[in-house]
Amino acid sequence: MTSRSNDDSLNDARGGSDPDSPAEAVIEHTAGTANDPAPDQAAAAAPDSALSPSQQIAAALKRERLRAGLSLSEVARRAGIGKSTMSGLETGSGNPSLETMWALAAALDIPLARLLDPPPHEVAFQHVGDMPSLPSTTANYVATLLSPSPTNARRDVYFIQAEPGEPRESQPHPQGTIEHVILGRGAARIEVLGKSYDLGVGDYLTHPGDQPHRFTALEPGTNAVFVVESS
Repeated sequence: MTSRSNDDSLNDARGGSDPDSPAEAVIEHTAGTANDPAPDQAAAAAPDSALSPSQQIAAALKRERLRAGLSLSEVARRAGIGKSTMSGLETGSGNPSLETMWALAAALDIPLARLLDPPPHEVAFQHVGDMPSLPSTTANYVATLLSPSPTNARRDVYFIQAEPGEPRESQPHPQGTIEHVILGRGAARIEVLGKSYDLGVGDYLTHPGDQPHRFTALEPGTNAVFVVESS
């Protein structure tokens, strides 16, 4: 591995959501609405393998909301999004950004991967276009969940595609989170703990994910694999 470090400063905010953290709110559990099916019924309404990526997100979002015992409007309030936006996401008609999904995961107090979880199989093969991908609204940056954390581990694997331009700013994840980055194509700069590291193809970097960090693509067509471990 080769990495080059230079002093730099980072601008970011508190963790739990990424990058637009919803305001802290008093937790208020509700039973949902009379038309909401039980969580198990919602999950069983259609097999995950038959769903499009947006429908997978919709099913997972409704499942987790009902499991938490929260109304649609309460989750929207916590995440800082409109109720109509939340409703559209639950029906599969919305097109959520990475920032919106991080805010919803924080509002539900769950890992982001739980809202992008593909169907489990002993052998899993998926074409990249069939997997849920979330574009950033602040940078030319797309995150695709490759492998969610199994029940006996705490790690998620993402495929990142990025283009030169605005950096992708990440707020701190929950305490104890560690990120591993392997660059597959192009070149990128990662800034964390006041230093910057320039990665080339095959370079590997691990850093604390519970600190503010920034990813910048330096060449067109840059991609990388991120492994996120949480304690």
